[in-house]
Amino acid sequence: MIRTILPYRSLLLTGLVLALSFFWDGCAVNPVSGKKQFMLMSESQELALGKQSDPSIVAQFGMYQDEELQAFLNTKGQEMAAISHRPDLPFEFKLLDSPVVNAFAVPGGYVYFTRGIMAHFNNEAQFAGVLGHEIGHVTARHSARQYSRTVLAQVGLIAGMIISPEFAQFGNEASQGMQLLLLKYGRDAESESDKLGVEYSSQVGYDAHEMAGFFATLDRLTGGPEGRLPTFMSTHPDPADRNQKVGQMAGQWQRRHQGQNYEVGRDSYLRMIDGLMYGEDPRQGFVENDNFYHPELKFQYPIPSGWRTANSPQQVQMAPEDGKAVVILQLGQGASLEAAAQAAGEKYSLRTTASQRRTVNGISALEVYADLVQEGQDANGQPAQQVLKTVSYYIQYGELIYHFIGVSSEQDFVSYRGRMLNIMTGFRSLSDPDKLNRQAERLKIQTLDREMTVREAFARYQQPSDRHEELAILNGMELTTRLPKGTLIKTVTRPNGQ
Repeated sequence: MIRTILPYRSLLLTGLVLALSFFWDGCAVNPVSGKKQFMLMSESQELALGKQSDPSIVAQFGMYQDEELQAFLNTKGQEMAAISHRPDLPFEFKLLDSPVVNAFAVPGGYVYFTRGIMAHFNNEAQFAGVLGHEIGHVTARHSARQYSRTVLAQVGLIAGMIISPEFAQFGNEASQGMQLLLLKYGRDAESESDKLGVEYSSQVGYDAHEMAGFFATLDRLTGGPEGRLPTFMSTHPDPADRNQKVGQMAGQWQRRHQGQNYEVGRDSYLRMIDGLMYGEDPRQGFVENDNFYHPELKFQYPIPSGWRTANSPQQVQMAPEDGKAVVILQLGQGASLEAAAQAAGEKYSLRTTASQRRTVNGISALEVYADLVQEGQDANGQPAQQVLKTVSYYIQYGELIYHFIGVSSEQDFVSYRGRMLNIMTGFRSLSDPDKLNRQAERLKIQTLDREMTVREAFARYQQPSDRHEELAILNGMELTTRLPKGTLIKTVTRPNGQ
């Protein structure tokens, strides 16, 4: 986010002292280890922070509407929370509408699973292991510990008075900084949560060896054909190493608790996710051939070749790989183009330098150039000024006003201005039936009618050959593995044979 740097060191230090006193919990006893540890966040503040973060997380991703899967997540979550080290926390478990392979937790017992990670589990035991891992982050107070370390680290940052502008403010991402802080645990915390994942999932009757097997899937996803790196792995230890260690911990647990039955639940899980949306939801917008299409809102616009996009229910963000610019599309606020421009100017503290009415492919628009000037001090305590240049297009399309805003530093703006304007002035109505009627892919669970290899099974069910490796990873199998008759496997399909 763009951080406004206060010009007076005394104000910053005063704020830090107030923050420390507000969150101070002294040497609290960790509920998992039973040991005392330095902690700045009290349990009540932990609960409050989780409750405060939850609405913005749900707004950012959206909830995935699947009553059976949501009920399964909640039932298993509450069962596991009840035997955890903090059974009195008001845990909540939510299924998010995101294709990213991700599961995470925030303080106070809020645990989130994306439909993307649910699609990649191949049995209930794998799910239960990751569920236990995320509950472990909460019960071991990893978020609170990470917060405590970060607040102390900020003392050095404040002393240096570093001005570090970024562009995320324009994406209305003010709360995301705290969320990211809470999700970036160290490797020790991840290892502790792996141990708790084994413990919790085993206690409720699942075979934690399957949790180890899921790390093998994550390892393959890392180096998959698209080079995808799941968010779930971004700060985690090497998944191949975790696979081995978690397998060892699962074996040790089962040897200590002989006589207990441990379930896997493969067929029951696969039948439950039959029909689950897989990948991006094109109804919410999709990128194809350097163009962004939105079937529901019936518009399209070009995206520069090589630029990356991030689409959410609230906005679309586009940026080059060097990160020196960003263009964001979001809804404008106001009854007219001028009113929307005024509202955005006030929200982002923009200083307008030029404004002119335009027409974009027959659609009424307003072009606005503006500066955002940050006053502060450099590392030597001298007055410093940082200027971000912006160009906006407010476009009246139907009953809605769409706001494109392009942002770059003063020195880079000239280089990126043309590409920003190409995006904005390329906005037009969408009428192509193929794009308007595009449907999401969904999982279809097939039952093998004879013995065959995984590769033969994909060919049998008409899966594209260039996606066989992707689908093998999705199934947690190798293409050469032979499967007996009656085995359930995941395939991917679109409605109406698309």
